[in-house]
Amino acid sequence: MSRLHTFRNSFVDAPDSFGARYRARRWAWLNAAFPDLRQMSVVDLGGTAGAWLQAPVRPARVHLLNLETPPADLPGWMDSDLADACELPDSVLRGPYDLVVSNSVLEHVGGHERRQRFADAVHRLADLHWVQTPYRYFPVEPHWLFPGFQFLPVAGRTVVARHWPLVHTPPADRAAALRAALGVELVSRTELAYYFPESEIRSERMAGLVKSLIAVKA
Repeated sequence: MSRLHTFRNSFVDAPDSFGARYRARRWAWLNAAFPDLRQMSVVDLGGTAGAWLQAPVRPARVHLLNLETPPADLPGWMDSDLADACELPDSVLRGPYDLVVSNSVLEHVGGHERRQRFADAVHRLADLHWVQTPYRYFPVEPHWLFPGFQFLPVAGRTVVARHWPLVHTPPADRAAALRAALGVELVSRTELAYYFPESEIRSERMAGLVKSLIAVKA
């Protein structure tokens, strides 16, 4: 591992990193917002089994919906489906669920129309929700750890995605770098409030600056 990737790991990915501390704080906020979480049936749009297995609170049931193949060895209180959160089948939309959770997914679904579909699915799945997404105007883009990445033209983002040493997974070629750059579109507070008009929009801060936003309906 290069020195710069070691830096990224210590800053974002390692168990004792800044990223891990913020994730732990987010779990605490989720538990405080929904004190009956242990008794709830939760559907997680884009979530992973690993995140819930490390969570400080275990809900009665967690249903994971993800575009990646689900693991085969899930515990009995957890199940998973391969599904697009913007085009969920009726069998999933019927639930029933008590709470929808989604962390760092909204910015990946692709454009306004699909973000609206995502929000519509959240509203249909349950009365309560917790939807977190990185804030567009935080100075360092969180996926590439590159200052102002989100404000560059597509060609500039592609160059950064291909060559910036702090990228999580280096793309194989320019086409892959372009896909990666186009696959992230950070949103503003105004946009998140538009998609979730009845929610409280909470701010997660770093060094006094808003780092991410959370739409909460509790």
